[in-house]
Amino acid sequence: MEKHKIFSMPFTKVYPMYVQKAERKGRTKAEVDQIICWLTGYSAAALAKQLEAQTSFEDFFTQAPAMHPNAPLIKGVVCGIRVEDIEDPLMQKIRYLDKLVDELAKGKAMEKILR
Repeated sequence: MEKHKIFSMPFTKVYPMYVQKAERKGRTKAEVDQIICWLTGYSAAALAKQLEAQTSFEDFFTQAPAMHPNAPLIKGVVCGIRVEDIEDPLMQKIRYLDKLVDELAKGKAMEKILR
């Protein structure tokens, strides 16, 4: 089976879009970073290193210290697909992050986003 092209895309290319989406709705880069760190277990410094290294999405999630144990509680639709129904584990992790950033941009409280 052929890998999806987003897997090899540098995380650094999408990260600014996450930040822009949040900032357009009055949220901050710090909140986006908090969400990413919560989901993946990266520290702020480790996240910065990953961004600097231009790590691919696949490596970004493979090298993540520890996915949050509550990640499976993330439910909803991203790009017309329910995140809880995605079979590919890597794609599901990517969509978890997309969903969390969507919730941030929609004004949801951080306490509710970080289940």
